[in-house]
Amino acid sequence: MLISWEAESIAAGILCIVLLVFSLGKSPFFRIDRAGVALIGASAMVGFGVMSFDEATQAIEYRTIVVLFSMMVLAANLKIAGLFELLGRLTAANVHSKKQLLAAVIMLSSCLSALAINDIVCLLLTPVVLMICQRGECDPLPHLLALALASNIGSAATFLGNPQNILIGNLSKVSFVEYFKTAAPIVFFGLILTYGLLRLIYKEKLQGPLATTSLNEGHIYSYLLWKSGLTLAFVLAFYVAGYDIALVSSMGAAFLLITRRINPNRIYENIDFNLLVIFIGLFVIIGGVKASGLLNLIQSWLPVDAMQRLDSFAFISIVLSNLVSNVPAVLLLQYYIPVEDAGLKWQALALFSTFAGNLTIFGSIANLIVAEIAKKNNVLLKGKEYLRVGFPLTVILSVFCFFWLQYIAG
Repeated sequence: MLISWEAESIAAGILCIVLLVFSLGKSPFFRIDRAGVALIGASAMVGFGVMSFDEATQAIEYRTIVVLFSMMVLAANLKIAGLFELLGRLTAANVHSKKQLLAAVIMLSSCLSALAINDIVCLLLTPVVLMICQRGECDPLPHLLALALASNIGSAATFLGNPQNILIGNLSKVSFVEYFKTAAPIVFFGLILTYGLLRLIYKEKLQGPLATTSLNEGHIYSYLLWKSGLTLAFVLAFYVAGYDIALVSSMGAAFLLITRRINPNRIYENIDFNLLVIFIGLFVIIGGVKASGLLNLIQSWLPVDAMQRLDSFAFISIVLSNLVSNVPAVLLLQYYIPVEDAGLKWQALALFSTFAGNLTIFGSIANLIVAEIAKKNNVLLKGKEYLRVGFPLTVILSVFCFFWLQYIAG
């Protein structure tokens, strides 16, 4: 049995290594990514005796894992059905100027990201946006920025929009409707602000009409599209009605897996198992931090009294989310949620940790997905270019969010 200071020292070492890899995106010495270091860190917590195996399994929030997996199954079915190709065709057929395309990309990205995980939305929409820009003879840069920025903002509208919000939705017990009422005005303002900033900064590149274009790539499976769309609608309806999201989402995923037409491997190929491993590993690591007593030391660096103030809480949420990524930040900051006014603080954490993703190109996985796909298509989205829009957007939107939450709190 480890004595207190030994457990704290080991837990601190493991946590620092894990957060370093999360900050850099990979190990500077070994070929280890975020999923790998989460698994290694979790194993080390048990292997070095910081916590027992039973304590490790108890630290895992299985409901969050179930919701994440189930929503990935739903999104995979929509992808295979051809939803994103269909939306691309409709967009190409109905927009006639570069400014209209910018507005359409913001609307599509934000609305889809509110209903499904924004990382998946960016993965599937980026090639479509690039194709429309290529055939429409316009610079793709402002439209790719619109896609990334709007996906982060739109995902803040619900507890289904991104991984950290799914986690918060399960931990907080705040209802879907209550959170949506709080978030919707902020998200709406953020989308208008995104459009305005992009039009201002890329004024010349957004001038003129869009060349006549049409998209005919990809096959639309009407039956699967209807089946998947209706299933998602029922999941949302039951969630809004107050049913357990883990139950209704898993039932929806199970229903979609009952099929004679689609090979199940096609569904599983579109599941981000790395993300699931990251979550499981982080649950165990943070559980070890708590079990070792290190959490008390961390709280002495960030005093609970100071963190009760919304301005301090918001600032630390944004900074920590950019330093170590959104999910680890949420797992650490959950212990600063007070018993009183817990609902408001949970909502603040969901909003600020998500908006933090727009500060830099490394702020969210969605941004990196857009940048990497663009790079493969010979379009370079630099961090400096992203910062021109992302920094002022995040600052203005965060200030607006702060005052809106203060207004709600009375």
